[in-house]
Amino acid sequence: MNTASEDPSAASPMPFRVVVLSGPSGSGKTTIVNQLIRLSPIPLVKAISATTRPPRKGERHGEDYYFLTHEEFLARKTAGEFVETAEVYGAGYWYGTLLSEIDRARQLNSWSFLEIDVEGALRVMQLFPDAITIFLKTPSPDVFEHRLRGRGTDSEETIQRRLKQAHHELAQADKYRHQVVNDDLDSAVTRIISLLEHEVTACSKN
Repeated sequence: MNTASEDPSAASPMPFRVVVLSGPSGSGKTTIVNQLIRLSPIPLVKAISATTRPPRKGERHGEDYYFLTHEEFLARKTAGEFVETAEVYGAGYWYGTLLSEIDRARQLNSWSFLEIDVEGALRVMQLFPDAITIFLKTPSPDVFEHRLRGRGTDSEETIQRRLKQAHHELAQADKYRHQVVNDDLDSAVTRIISLLEHEVTACSKN
C-alpha cells in the first residue's frame, strides 16, 4: 500500500520560477502584490529594487529599496549584476532588479516575485523564458485615469505623462503569458493564485 502523500509537490521539489507582474500606474499593482505575498500558498519573495533616488521619510535600505549612488548603480550595471534597469520618467533616477535578488528567493525555496515595468519585463522574458508573466489591467481606461486623479498627489503634467506611458504599456500586454483585469481585488488575487497553482501542477506532470 502506498502511504506517500498524493500531493504532486511532495513527490519532487517544487520547481523554481520567476513571477513578473506589470501594469500601468493606477492598475492596483501594489495592493495586489501585498495580498499575494500574504495569501499565496506558493511562497513568494518580492525582489527588492535598487534605485539611485534618495530615501523618502521612513524608507529603509534593504527593506524598501537598495539605495545606491549613481556611480555605484552604473558600475554594477556595467558589471552585469542587474536583471533589468530603467530610468523612470526621465527624472534622472535609475531603478533596477539585481540578479542577487533572484538568487535570494531561490535560496529561501520560494519563487522570485518582480513588480516591474514593461521594458524590464521584456528583459526578464529573455533571461528567464519560463517566467510566469502577468499583466494587470483596469476594467477600462476611464477607471485607470480616475484612479490616477483620485490619488490627488500628481500634477496634471505627471498625470498626462503616466497616461501616455500606460497606452504604451497596454500595447505590450499581449507579450505576457497572462492578463488579469483588476475589477475586484479579491477576484484578481484569486485568479493570480490559481495561475500560480496551475503552473505547479503543470510542472509536476512533465
